[in-house]
Amino acid sequence: MQIIMSLVIGYLIGGINPAYIISRIRGFDIRDRGSGNAGASNVVITMGKKAGAFTALFDISKGAAAALIAAALFPQLRAAKIISGSACILGHIFPALMHFHGGKGLASLAGVIMAYDMRFFVILLTIEAVIGLWIDYVCVVPMSGSVIFTVFYALTSGDPVGTLCLAVAAVVMQFRHIENLKRIQNGTEAHISFLWRKDKELDRIKKNTST
Repeated sequence: MQIIMSLVIGYLIGGINPAYIISRIRGFDIRDRGSGNAGASNVVITMGKKAGAFTALFDISKGAAAALIAAALFPQLRAAKIISGSACILGHIFPALMHFHGGKGLASLAGVIMAYDMRFFVILLTIEAVIGLWIDYVCVVPMSGSVIFTVFYALTSGDPVGTLCLAVAAVVMQFRHIENLKRIQNGTEAHISFLWRKDKELDRIKKNTST
């Protein structure tokens, strides 16, 4: 029952999507613009850096909140943080109120890692920053980060239930980024450098889209 409740708590919290809410307030559906993703990176593209920063912070916070709330409610459940955190990631990706078409889980994953082990979060953040800036694509961060964290948790915790939950979330995140890989291949995926050279990136994407 505690496992089920942890899953429900995480999923419901994960389903609160600020990218979608902000876009609706502004009169459109973010899933119909930019990359079509209801997450912080697409908010930056479609609504600017301030809205993107708020969305990222909100999604990080809900990942951490889901993990910490479950751990507080069920202290005797060893994997409560990870079970609820994984469900939060899946709730963000497949929110029922958005017809199961949400974001891709990066920020929520970050929140879960922060709640589990802040020291590992700092180490992983450093590694992913180097990888992301080197390759210059955001999508490599959640794809590699989710796998690294799952392996780290499995090796350090010896917890099969939590590892299984994280593995499911990691696999789903890989599949959710297939479209990003396709856009990288055809040159229409935005680089991380979009943040400081927006006009140049938009021109490059538009040119590659037209061809």
